[in-house]
Amino acid sequence: MSTAQALSPSSRAESLKKLEETELDVLVIGGGVVGAGSALDAATRGLKVGLVEARDFASGTSSRSSKLFHGGLRYLEQFNFALVFEALRERSLVLNSLCPHLAKPVPFIYPLEKLIDRPYVGLGIGVYDVMGAGRGVPSHHKHVGKKKTLESFPSGKRSAIRGSVKFYEGQVDDARHTMMLARTAAEYGALCVNSTRVIGFLREEGRVVGVKAVDLETGRAFEIRARQVINAAGVWTDEIQEMVGGRGQFQVRASKGVHLVVPRNRINSSTGIITRTEKSLLFVIPWGSHWIIGTTDTDWNLDLAHPAA
Repeated sequence: MSTAQALSPSSRAESLKKLEETELDVLVIGGGVVGAGSALDAATRGLKVGLVEARDFASGTSSRSSKLFHGGLRYLEQFNFALVFEALRERSLVLNSLCPHLAKPVPFIYPLEKLIDRPYVGLGIGVYDVMGAGRGVPSHHKHVGKKKTLESFPSGKRSAIRGSVKFYEGQVDDARHTMMLARTAAEYGALCVNSTRVIGFLREEGRVVGVKAVDLETGRAFEIRARQVINAAGVWTDEIQEMVGGRGQFQVRASKGVHLVVPRNRINSSTGIITRTEKSLLFVIPWGSHWIIGTTDTDWNLDLAHPAA
């Protein structure tokens, strides 16, 4: 199947038929970036793979992110170097090898309000640079004076800015990236279908051997048999696990991240901006004709399908 045909209405009907008739090696539940990536990984290893998504591909967190592949500057303050190094390595792979057509480096400045900020912020971003080794983005951060900072960020408060530190992050169209993973998995033979909800599990001798599913477009229920089932349902992971009959090794903690999306002309700047709030870092991210400003991170225990600010 070509990439152009993958995930089309005709291919969906064919995939549903094959899912019912074929015993799979791996069935993935969830069509977000983790599920699509898992399906692609398994399919490229020659396994018989299926993927079912209750809503649409990338309809959850995978289309509502900050659109950044970043290493996590804030985690340096927590001395979580292993996590930062791993994230920066993955950023490099995305920008250089996996999908350079979907991702790009984007400049950011970290405005400095006090003289003491320069060595402190410069050291942190310098360590960040060294850990990233410049892979995929311009290799060195740069200290910028007040005049040059205000030239690139005219909306900045002149009396509050002493200068800035400039560096780069990776940016990606998150939904398109997830869709491309799913399409590529389908091209390698994975049977990927949306609007298909898992409603139960098949068991033999105490072992899961497949799922009971329903096609939400027709209401028809059917079974899918698989040697292994991967639960990649995002915030719905615990609900899927409960169908199996108990909690898994891990429990998902649902959290809400709020972004403000404002027209680009509301903030006069040629670069992205990162600044500190009382609790965390605030990102002002260029995205087409708008800015994405955020994000918050708070617990959420209401409707998982329709989170609200």
